[in-house]
Amino acid sequence: METINLLTIISIAFLGSFGHCIGMCGGIVFAYSSIKIQPQSSKVSKTIAHLLYSFGRVFTYSILGVIFGSLGKVVRFSNYSNGVLLIVAGVAMVLAGLSLMGKLKFLTLIEHSFSSSSFYKKTFKKILNSKSNSSFFVLGMLNGLLPCGFVYFFAITAASTADPLYGALVMAIFGLSTIPAMFSLGFLASLAQATSFRNMMMSLSAIVVILYGVFTIYHGYNFVTMPPEVEHHCH
Repeated sequence: METINLLTIISIAFLGSFGHCIGMCGGIVFAYSSIKIQPQSSKVSKTIAHLLYSFGRVFTYSILGVIFGSLGKVVRFSNYSNGVLLIVAGVAMVLAGLSLMGKLKFLTLIEHSFSSSSFYKKTFKKILNSKSNSSFFVLGMLNGLLPCGFVYFFAITAASTADPLYGALVMAIFGLSTIPAMFSLGFLASLAQATSFRNMMMSLSAIVVILYGVFTIYHGYNFVTMPPEVEHHCH
């Protein structure tokens, strides 16, 4: 993994979490904060609860990273196939960036939520009513499975690494980078209401996503057009 890629992943996830992730998952954070955490609880116990929830999400994302990294390894037969995958990832990033800017409904279209299903409702309700610390971790794991454009975007990036370990690393870094925004929600409900702040962070993340998307398309193009004899230079 190149340093620029890791830094870009952190930047996109961190900035985007204050816009897209708060908007999509903020309701879950408010729900468990009001139902599962008692007002008289100490700051330490509240902090542990929020961290367990966040680490549950990161755990699910990491598993998804292993899966998609493995899939990428299977289909990575040549520079051409890997280049096509990178180009697809780049196009998805550009579309996601335009969606964050409000120019398209790309993220909305692919975020068909199954949260309205009876199975999810029953499971979610059962975990919400539990007061154990482990239930916060399980709730985070469930949240990590919710359809999300950002998750799809990083899953494609994980697949483009063509490596289970690096795929897990991409998704883990993505999850860890969203913790500050989601963690702060548990203590500062007003953050979600700060529309101007969210819009600013959304715009910044959109610009980063689009620029990285263009870079990824260019990188994929190089893979496709590179002669086979120098294939070993671009891992």
